[in-house]
Amino acid sequence: MADRFAARAALLAVPVALSLALAGCGRMPGILPAAPADGAPSSAGPPPSSGASLAKLDPCTLLSPQDRSTAGLTVQGKPKTIGEARACDWTVPSTFGLTVTLDEVNGLANLDVSKGKRTKKDVGSHQALQVSGRNGTCAVLLDVGGAASVQVDVNNASFADSALACSRASEVAGLLEPKLP
Repeated sequence: MADRFAARAALLAVPVALSLALAGCGRMPGILPAAPADGAPSSAGPPPSSGASLAKLDPCTLLSPQDRSTAGLTVQGKPKTIGEARACDWTVPSTFGLTVTLDEVNGLANLDVSKGKRTKKDVGSHQALQVSGRNGTCAVLLDVGGAASVQVDVNNASFADSALACSRASEVAGLLEPKLP
C-alpha cells in the first residue's frame, strides 16, 4: 500500500514541477540585469525617452489574436512583473511557455547574457541578440534604444530542443517587432 502511494505521489510530482517551471518561465536562466562594472549597486532612476515609449505598451496585448494563433498560443497571457519590468506569460500546457518582457531600464548592453550560445541578428529594423540555452530554452532580446529592451523567452515543456525554442522565440519577436518604438 505504501509503495502504491509513493508511486502515485511521484507521478503527480512531475506535472506539478513542470507547471511550476513553465509558470515561472519569466526570463531564461542567466539573462539578468548586469551588475555595474564598478561593483556599485545599480540604481534604476527614471526611464529614458525610449523606455517611456515602452510605457505606452501592454505586454499582454502586443500579440493580437491572429498573432497568438500564428505563434501557437491557445491560451490568454497573464500579466506579471519581473523585477521592475512588466511582462506577460503564456503557458500552452504540455507544449511550451512564452514570456514577453518590456524592460524600460535595461538595454541589451545592461543584460548579463554570459551563459548560453549568443547570436547577433536583426529582427525587422531592430538589432537583437538570440541566446540559446540548454534544456529547450531560448531568448530573443530586442534593442529598442538606450536603456530599454524587449525580451522574448521560450521554454519547451519537454526541456529539450533548444532549436525549436529559438524558432518560436524568433517567430514571436518578428510578430512583436513592428509594434515596438
